[in-house]
Amino acid sequence: SLKSQDLAKEVFSIEIEAINQVKHLIDANFDKAIEILLKTTGKVVVTGMGKSGHIGAKIAATLASTGTPSFFVHPGEMGHGDLGMLTNNDTVIALSYSGNTEELRKILAPIKQLGVKLIAISGGKDSTLARFADIFLWTPIEKEACPLDLAPTSSTTVALVMGDAIAVTLMKHKNIQRQDFAKSHPLGSLGKSFIGIDSLMRKDKLPIVKTTTNFLGILEEINSKSLGFTTVINNQNQLVGTITDGDLRRAQLKFQTDIFNKTAEELMNKQSKTGSREMLASQAADLMKEYRISNLVIVDKNNNIEGILDLKDMLAEGFVI
Repeated sequence: SLKSQDLAKEVFSIEIEAINQVKHLIDANFDKAIEILLKTTGKVVVTGMGKSGHIGAKIAATLASTGTPSFFVHPGEMGHGDLGMLTNNDTVIALSYSGNTEELRKILAPIKQLGVKLIAISGGKDSTLARFADIFLWTPIEKEACPLDLAPTSSTTVALVMGDAIAVTLMKHKNIQRQDFAKSHPLGSLGKSFIGIDSLMRKDKLPIVKTTTNFLGILEEINSKSLGFTTVINNQNQLVGTITDGDLRRAQLKFQTDIFNKTAEELMNKQSKTGSREMLASQAADLMKEYRISNLVIVDKNNNIEGILDLKDMLAEGFVI
């Protein structure tokens, strides 16, 4: 009987071989396609029918999220009014393995009449799509992974990889950085990490004691504010140190019962790490990770406390630290 694992591996082998074959066919046409896309001042519109359309939608999404304004339009919709959204500043990327898909063929001439550049991704070198295309990216395959050689499998995979190659190449030419990528993903953990910390930090009910506060007062403040530590300020309300639960345990072992006579000034850690409200969340997270701290005190230029950034709050907001 056929083993499922062997069948799966065969699909992988067939599609990997298809990718490698197309990889070796990449030529100067790819350079020209990238040049056109880099010069596109309008939008990149991706179109395709059926399974090619699904791949096209993914390519459009990848382009849009990596710094190239793009969206997918169904060729049927394009032929029924949506061609009106195109201008000669736009570029169309059309996908069709055969290059002769009827719905796509009907919109090729109108696209060209608008003066729009057309980039084709197709296995049909002598197809209608190839004839109309300004740039033709050839993606032929020997066979589909489908045992009937019918369902688009290898052909859609190589088209998708070609789309990824275009998106990544454009990213590198445009020098897209993590911050730029994050702007397109504001709800993702990466996007969140590049927002400022002002909206994340706690500004009310902060744990604060004076340098003269006694041991019991320190305990009460730490316990009531539930952050596992307290800040210590001087008479000018400036941060001069912090005291954590761990600091108190170590101090108790050191001073024994004499700890009840100690003040915050005697028990505090004077080397507290601080941040400013202008910091990005990613910068604050890096600082907290480097020094293995779960809270970062945010101060102004005069060392007055403005807030506290708590690790639990960041994790609750979806940050990965």
